[in-house]
Amino acid sequence: MDRVVRELTAAEGRTYAEEAGIRLRDTPQPLYRLLVLSCLLSARIRSSTALAAARALFEAGFGSPRAMADATWQQRVDALGRGGYRRYDERTSTQLGDGARLVLDRWGGDLRRLRKEADGDVGELDRLLQKVPGIGPAGAAIFLREVQRVWPEPAPYLDGKALSGARRLGLPDDPRQLLKRAGDIEPAVLAAALVRAALDKQVVEECLRRAG
Repeated sequence: MDRVVRELTAAEGRTYAEEAGIRLRDTPQPLYRLLVLSCLLSARIRSSTALAAARALFEAGFGSPRAMADATWQQRVDALGRGGYRRYDERTSTQLGDGARLVLDRWGGDLRRLRKEADGDVGELDRLLQKVPGIGPAGAAIFLREVQRVWPEPAPYLDGKALSGARRLGLPDDPRQLLKRAGDIEPAVLAAALVRAALDKQVVEECLRRAG
């Protein structure tokens, strides 16, 4: 295994879902929570704030599409505010409500039906995810990066943000070469660690220092 990759994943080897307290499984509630997290992380806001906001929403009981849709707009705003997600709270509250209703109406509250609709086509998965309010190209990429742990179709999935982190670390930005250097590290874990390197100069500096 490449020494830089080993040091990076030793320090940053946790997925964003794990950090948000989501025990990701191929079941409706964890998948929906990942969708919410992907929406929050895709805004121009610090990832730590997005993670705190996701935890606040789930602690408020809005961890399923039915609960999110049934919550009032103000209840969602208040939960986002408790997580420090204030810059985009009003727009995001509307998007979360509209997105929850779409998930309920189109896929019966179960994103496994979205997966079935895509029929193994990763491009179609991406397209369908972007039908959800608040999920654009960045949000869809976040979801696919994380969901590859339980959905094999996208794996291995290293998007542009992850490859940007690889370049900052002096690693190849070719997914096949990266995966070869990563050995048996899960692609989802590698992707999350590389994204942190793309977002945080200190992560890069500390990793390179330890790698010598």
